[in-house]
Amino acid sequence: MTKRIVVTGIGASSAIGGTAPENWTNLLAGMAGGRALEHDWVAEYDLPVTFAAEAMVRPETVLARPMAKRLDPSSQFALVAAMEAWEDAGTPDVDPERLGVDFATGIGGIWTLLDAWDTLREKGPRRVMPMTVPMLMPNAAAGNLSLHFQARAFARTGASACASSTESLVNAYEHLQAGYADIVIAGGTESAVHPITIASFSSMQALSRRNDDPAGASRPYSIDRDGFVMGEGAGVLILETEEHAKARGAKIYAEIVGGGVTADSYHITANDPEGRGAERAVRQALEMAGRTPDQITHINAHATSTPVGDPNEYTALRSIMGDRVHDVPVSATKASTGHLLGGTGALEAIFTVLAIRDRLAPPTINITTQDPAIPLLVSGDAQPLGDGPQLAISNSFGFGGHNAVAAFADYDG
Repeated sequence: MTKRIVVTGIGASSAIGGTAPENWTNLLAGMAGGRALEHDWVAEYDLPVTFAAEAMVRPETVLARPMAKRLDPSSQFALVAAMEAWEDAGTPDVDPERLGVDFATGIGGIWTLLDAWDTLREKGPRRVMPMTVPMLMPNAAAGNLSLHFQARAFARTGASACASSTESLVNAYEHLQAGYADIVIAGGTESAVHPITIASFSSMQALSRRNDDPAGASRPYSIDRDGFVMGEGAGVLILETEEHAKARGAKIYAEIVGGGVTADSYHITANDPEGRGAERAVRQALEMAGRTPDQITHINAHATSTPVGDPNEYTALRSIMGDRVHDVPVSATKASTGHLLGGTGALEAIFTVLAIRDRLAPPTINITTQDPAIPLLVSGDAQPLGDGPQLAISNSFGFGGHNAVAAFADYDG
């Protein structure tokens, strides 16, 4: 029997807000998260890109100091967002063996790893912290969430680059459908605004180099787009079976109705120019949801502001929806938040859920002249979604050829 899976709590941190409501308010207001980096290492390494979308609220200022010191920044962001989401869900009373964690990161504890390497080289092995490995390992966020919330059903980690946290949402949906848990803490995190990532992404010409205009640098679909803006933060959704949520009287934001996960098997960094893997992921999500492309009312696009990636996603969407894709409101929210890599899908899923709740597609800022080769329905202002039934998809694609799509609908229960 197919269960209905609902969203009962949300938590988020990014360059435009330290909580989910703050993110949503500032997103609708058109805030841009790109800012000049005020770190000595920018000049020390003579970085070609001198800005990023650093989080508005540092997680170590929210967590108790002893707890923060035991966690890499990526795990700090995860815990802060999860604590918000758990409280938002009404601090559920749930059997620990029926509570699971499906969490993701694209890179993991890079700050811990490279700080430890510096310590080893400069001060020797005796000065390397004993907690280095537990802090840098990719499953650290999932493990620490499991410990904090006493989640004993499972604590699983996804790592599929920029598709990571959307894939974890799909995994959580499937685990709830399979009966492995009643509630799953799902999402993703990233804190990789670091000289090595900026240097390497810049070397491959993936980052925007608009050092004179950080706020306007991320411009999906604009004809003059030149790359993405590195972001950081986390997004967490509390997913729950409808039966369990209703039994405890939980508020319900929306329903997650399906998901799709595929691989391009095309190139380690470039996505398939014909969008075949992305297309199959959307079709899988719709098939799982029992819906058709004609029912889609909103799209939160992956849209990273790269010259190649944006049109490839459009190709995939048009192959599914035909010319109707030009009439469906699309949001490219990385223009505001920057690109959170492994954490971006969960944050954008939250925006998708709130778009359904408020019947309002968030604006896509910084479009100077829309690329005529990508004639999607985007706007610098929020777009109304109408009063009818809502079905929205949130897309994420990552290095390695990973494609993940989550589908959400308004809850009519």
